[in-house]
Amino acid sequence: MKLLLRSDVEGVGKKGDLVEVADGFGRNYLLPKGFAILASKGVAAQATSMRRSRDMRDAADRSAAEEIASKLVPAIIAISARAKGEGELFGSVSITEIVEAVTAQTGIELDRHLLEVGEPIKTTGTHSVSARLHPEVQFQITVEVSAA
Repeated sequence: MKLLLRSDVEGVGKKGDLVEVADGFGRNYLLPKGFAILASKGVAAQATSMRRSRDMRDAADRSAAEEIASKLVPAIIAISARAKGEGELFGSVSITEIVEAVTAQTGIELDRHLLEVGEPIKTTGTHSVSARLHPEVQFQITVEVSAA
């Protein structure tokens, strides 16, 4: 069954793609949910306009992510937390605390789901947090944890 995707479908394709799928998958899932429409003769023009708008939106998202990355890479985000005498924290610094500190110190609001901490931050000092704002834009945020 040949279909035009109206939205991104994991493992199948992106919006505007003409795809060939199994009849049952298309008839029972993609078509009823509105994720796709049947490919007919007039659909090719519609598919190209959908791909063009997708590409323009993707380019705008990438440039916005690169702009945010250019501001956050040189910045050092300072967070204070309760710590023992040896620099060991009572608990750990959460991603939510990092996002709040980034917003307070730089004015840039991030989604916490876009950040990834390799190991929990449980000591004072400098740590790196990975941020992926776009599939092509990934960078490190420097976090300086000090004892409160």
